[in-house]
Amino acid sequence: MIVYQEYAPVAALRPWLECVWTCRVQAGATPMAHQVLPDNCIDILCQDQQDASFAVGMMTAPISVVSSGLVQTVAARFKPGAAARFFQLPLYQLNDGRADLQQLWGRELAARLGDALWTDALPNQQRIAILQDFLLLRLKNAPPPRDANLARHAIALIDATQGAVRVDHLAAQLGVSRQHLALQFRQHVGINPKLFARISRFRAVNGALKTLPAQADWAQVALQYGYFDQSHLIHDFQDFARSTPDAWAARHRA
Repeated sequence: MIVYQEYAPVAALRPWLECVWTCRVQAGATPMAHQVLPDNCIDILCQDQQDASFAVGMMTAPISVVSSGLVQTVAARFKPGAAARFFQLPLYQLNDGRADLQQLWGRELAARLGDALWTDALPNQQRIAILQDFLLLRLKNAPPPRDANLARHAIALIDATQGAVRVDHLAAQLGVSRQHLALQFRQHVGINPKLFARISRFRAVNGALKTLPAQADWAQVALQYGYFDQSHLIHDFQDFARSTPDAWAARHRA
C-alpha cells in the first residue's frame, strides 16, 4: 500500500519549492514497485530506512522504485531551476542519479536532519516542519548561485507555452546564443532547454489524459500540444513513460 500526500510549503520557501510531501509504503512479502516519470524537478528525500537522506537529480527517463517492508519518506520538491540555490554544484552532475546530503550539505548538517526526523515517532506535519526548517537554514547560509537569471527567464517562457517553443526562438527572445543558453541551463537546471521543453510538453499531455475520450485522436492531440506530428508525440511517450499513448491512457482510466 502506498499513501502519498503533498503539502504547501511555508511562505518563505514558496519561491523555491513546488511542494513538500510524505509517502508511506508498506510492502508485503513481495517487494513493491512503482514508476516515477520525469517531471523537470529535483527532490530531496529523507527516509527512515538506514537514515537515508539524498537529492534526486533531473530525470531524463522513467525509473522504477522498488520498496521492501515499511518505508517512510519526508521530502521537498524544488521548482524547476530552484535547486541550485540549495546545492553548491552544477546541477547537471545530479542528472539521472542521486547524491547523499552528506556530500551536498556536509556530514554534520545531514546527520542533524536525520536525527531530528527519525529519532522520535512524530506526525507527518511535524516532520515536514523540521525539513523546511533545515531548508530555511540552508537558504540563509548558502550564497546564491551566480548568473541564474537567464535560466529562470527561459524556464518561465517554456512553461508559458507548455514546452511548445523552439530553442532557437527561445534564445533569440532572450538575446543570447543557443549555445550560451544551453550552457547556462545545464548549469542551473540540469538538462538542456530542448529536453526540458520536451518533458514540459509531455507532462501537459499526460495531465490531460483523463479528459480525453477512450479512442483519442492522437494526431489532433499532437497538434493541440504543439508537436510537429503524431510520431513525435509517440516518441515522447516511449522515452518518458516507456509506453504508447493508448496503453498509457488506458492505465490511467483503469
